[in-house]
Amino acid sequence: MATEISTARQPLPQHRSWPSPAKLNLFLHITGRRADGYHNLQSLFQMLDYGDHLQFEITGDSQIDLQTPVAGVASQDNLIIKAALALQSYTGSTKGCRIWLNKRLPMGGGLGGGSSNAATALVALNHLWQTGLSLDKLAELGLALGADVPVFVQGRTAFATGVGEQLHPAPQPEHWYLVVNPGVQISTQSIFTHADLPRNTVPIRWHEYHFDTSRNDCQELVCRYHGEVAKLLHWLLEYAPSRMTGTGACVFAVFPDKDHAESVLRALPEQWQGFVAQGVNQSPLHSQLETRNG
Repeated sequence: MATEISTARQPLPQHRSWPSPAKLNLFLHITGRRADGYHNLQSLFQMLDYGDHLQFEITGDSQIDLQTPVAGVASQDNLIIKAALALQSYTGSTKGCRIWLNKRLPMGGGLGGGSSNAATALVALNHLWQTGLSLDKLAELGLALGADVPVFVQGRTAFATGVGEQLHPAPQPEHWYLVVNPGVQISTQSIFTHADLPRNTVPIRWHEYHFDTSRNDCQELVCRYHGEVAKLLHWLLEYAPSRMTGTGACVFAVFPDKDHAESVLRALPEQWQGFVAQGVNQSPLHSQLETRNG
């Protein structure tokens, strides 16, 4: 029986929600370009205690229903649906589900929202469908959906190499972050294919990382073509060490405590939106999974 996909909009159910957290790239070094066109990189993925949420209602048939479609994203391109179908196909599960998404993270902001949504779908449905796959196998399924999906599946702050899929746990001080969206969309492909992108940064070892001796190799190029990102960075740097995450457009500032971060959020000019979150070494998704399994 072929799996059917529906995106009819329905009210959110009262089922317990599953976190789909944001991440920050505390740094991003491009260390080379591969023969297949992809880039070798090094980065530190910092999990945050803030993000989207997913809710699932399990059904007895094989239908996957997304009740809250994302504007501008066709159902067949939605990573949540792709993740559910991939798990269903690999395990042969005959169960289905209805899915609700509470979307708080901006699209294309460099916070990993779509990848995190896919990872939460894989981890939650593996639990709810009782398909019994290991995190390593779920991460393998997730890699086929996107390079950032495995880090969310594994659920740990991690030092990444390769194209971002080779992960080494790297716990960090759980600082507070002000994350700000400048309100522009940036194409990851356009940045990684640009002739002026630095591609020869000398690799470091994971324990050599320090914020003040690292950088985001995409940041200068993005600021050159997106003045609003440059303007936001200039504003934030007056308050705290700040950097763009991923290929943007979101920018973050690092604070030692929540009160300081929130005071700067209150001073944020009206044209920008932001939120305060704490860095966590274990994803809220996995904290909740441990509670459910316990």
